[in-house]
Amino acid sequence: MRVLFKNFVVLIVISFYPVISANAELRVGDKAPIFSAHDEDGNLVETNNLRGKWLVLYFYPKDDTPGCTIEAKQFTELYEDFLKNNVSVYGISTDTEKSHCDFRDKYKLKVPLIPDVNKKIMSLFDVEVSDGFASRDTIIIDPSGNVAKVYRRVGPSGHPKDVLDFIKEVPE
Repeated sequence: MRVLFKNFVVLIVISFYPVISANAELRVGDKAPIFSAHDEDGNLVETNNLRGKWLVLYFYPKDDTPGCTIEAKQFTELYEDFLKNNVSVYGISTDTEKSHCDFRDKYKLKVPLIPDVNKKIMSLFDVEVSDGFASRDTIIIDPSGNVAKVYRRVGPSGHPKDVLDFIKEVPE
């Protein structure tokens, strides 16, 4: 009888283990996930090496679509201001390197673009993907590597300025 009881307890623990260990949604104050990836030009981007700077990861649905073009052009217009405020900015979508290069060249974009065809980075940052397209989310990571702000399902117009304003307003 005792052996059966032990087996029963083990089965209960195993059946509840996935519920107990499920990942919680990314929140302000969390340690930001670390990743390495290549941008559209094949340059290695390692977020661990960007500590000491602000990091903006803006996720968007698709290259060369109206909303994504507006957002990318506005990040480009403010790119020098981001750099002056010690901020690295990267755009991330499920598009390929070639698509990113074409998009960048067509609109003379300054912000590096990271292809996330396999959606691994999106998964790390809890970015919803539907029909192969990422939701328009932005994650701001502070210089110590913690999540400072999470924007979900944003509108493209004016959002880059909101991101820059948020970083400028954070007390040092």
